[in-house]
Amino acid sequence: MTEQTQQTFYDAIGGHDTIKLVVDTFYDGVAGDEVLRPLYPEEDLGPAAHRFTMFLEQYWGGPTTYSEQRGHPRLRMRHAPFAVTPEARDAWLHHFRAGLDAAHLSPEHDAQFWAYAQHAAQFMVNSA
Repeated sequence: MTEQTQQTFYDAIGGHDTIKLVVDTFYDGVAGDEVLRPLYPEEDLGPAAHRFTMFLEQYWGGPTTYSEQRGHPRLRMRHAPFAVTPEARDAWLHHFRAGLDAAHLSPEHDAQFWAYAQHAAQFMVNSA
């Protein structure tokens, strides 16, 4: 395969619809989570879900809308105002796992996406 014909991870997992399903399922869980919900200051979780969808799409090789609209992700800086504890990390992973389960990815794609989520969640921890 040439570089031009290689399929991105984003395309391989089903593109926007799959990412949106993962994110929507994740935020359905966050909405009722007593640990995570206070970390989202907006009354409506829709804007956060939209930003997360754009971020994941870009990360996995889809549209670069996130950077076009928001600049560099700077994840640690954007999350610094919030106390991300190990308990919050675990809750975040719980809901993200539900999102991946809802997507029914291939075992290989699921493992790659889950490994990224675990790494990212640990990277965000900034409080005991």
